[in-house]
Amino acid sequence: MNTEITNAVNAANDRAQYDERAKRLLGHKSILAHILVDTVEEFKGMNPKDVVKYIEGEPMIGVVPTEPGLTNVNGDGKRLVGMNTENTEINEGTINFDIVFYVRMKDGLSQIIVNVEAQKDMPTEYHILNRAIFYACRLVSSQKERDFVNKKYDDIKQVYTIWICMSMPEDSTDYYYLANKKVLGNCMWEGKQDMLNIVLIGLAKELPRQDEKHELHRLLGALLSKSLTQSEKLNIIEKEYDIPLEEDLRKDVSVMCNLSQGIVDDTKVEIIMNMYENKFSLEQISLATKKSIAEVEKIIKENKPVLA
Repeated sequence: MNTEITNAVNAANDRAQYDERAKRLLGHKSILAHILVDTVEEFKGMNPKDVVKYIEGEPMIGVVPTEPGLTNVNGDGKRLVGMNTENTEINEGTINFDIVFYVRMKDGLSQIIVNVEAQKDMPTEYHILNRAIFYACRLVSSQKERDFVNKKYDDIKQVYTIWICMSMPEDSTDYYYLANKKVLGNCMWEGKQDMLNIVLIGLAKELPRQDEKHELHRLLGALLSKSLTQSEKLNIIEKEYDIPLEEDLRKDVSVMCNLSQGIVDDTKVEIIMNMYENKFSLEQISLATKKSIAEVEKIIKENKPVLA
């Protein structure tokens, strides 16, 4: 395998690992609690530390299929208690929810189902709101024979699908939900108008300042940043948000930082080789990539195609 192909494979692998580690990092209960406080009305104004206890069990990360018929059944087509994570073989090749978990409400009785999705940037092959609507509907329809049976539609749990989209022009938060428009008469229809909840969170490339308005965006931006160092991330997490730096959290932050650096390095190699092939001088390449001429020469030598 030549150097160019090897670098491409390594870069793809680093990006896949980065995506997986990002899900794991967001899936820590201490982080999910901050997301819930900012997005779910029930927990508004609460200390995130007090919300952690309402997250039931362990969040399911990248293992629950979105495909109809697979979210709530096992390999034998039997009903499951909880989301289907039992048989990974039959679900191979399907698209999975990033993070799914149940949250017990403060009354101690009712539950909601929350899905968190992370996107590196705004997709170009589809509109993200359309995908979010599909995910919200799947979270509802998949409850049949799991969270409610037969025609007990009043037992359907409220669902939230929360999308975190990076590299946006500005920090933003948008809520989408069912609304009622009276056309004729004043009939009051019973039911859960708040059953479907979609939250789209946009993260700007630059980390926002520390204030109440940008509290969640700053935390998520720091966690997912490819430019902050490990110590800078951990300092924000611990000092600004009072989140305990447990061993698993430290490890996920460390691995993400290493993978980010690998992705940045691979990108710079690609830029250097592209500039070299387009006849840019070593001085121009050095200035553009902020690498010394000696480093540029070394990269070109290691990645220059070998003539057959």
